[in-house]
Amino acid sequence: MTDHPPTVSAGKPTSYSRVTLSRIMTAVDVNLYGTVHGGVLMKFVDDVAGAAAARHSGGTAVTASIDEIVFSEPVRVGDLVHAHAQVNWTGNTSMEVGVKVVAERWDSAEDEPVAVATAYLVFVAVDVGGAPRPVRPVLPETSEDERRYREAEIRRAHRLARRRAIQAHRAG
Repeated sequence: MTDHPPTVSAGKPTSYSRVTLSRIMTAVDVNLYGTVHGGVLMKFVDDVAGAAAARHSGGTAVTASIDEIVFSEPVRVGDLVHAHAQVNWTGNTSMEVGVKVVAERWDSAEDEPVAVATAYLVFVAVDVGGAPRPVRPVLPETSEDERRYREAEIRRAHRLARRRAIQAHRAG
């Protein structure tokens, strides 16, 4: 019997990985200032991103890094918060997941949701032993998906350049 390297199935469209999680923020989520703690939102972001990465990769995917998270508006107790995620880019074993978080204000539910945070996370698909495994390519479907894909490649190039610069500094 010959061992064959694992094969990666055909690519999946961006829409295949899209996931939305929603929850109402409560008093246990607040910080000392009376707004929802950033760490609560970070976990929420990681949860929805992990679901998108697992869906796209067809199995377990673990957080490798949070490339960026920007909090643009505070979230309050009672707000209904929605986190939308999708895989923007794929490499051999890694994926960039973009997340947008919006809040429906409890006291003005008829208004449009307010954008409260955005984030980019990198996940690595892993097998049952925890070793990286191949992921299928993501296939952008719209011009917006194409833009996200290209910008993800820019973020990846910056991450790799930063890593090389730090390693060179430490070696010298």
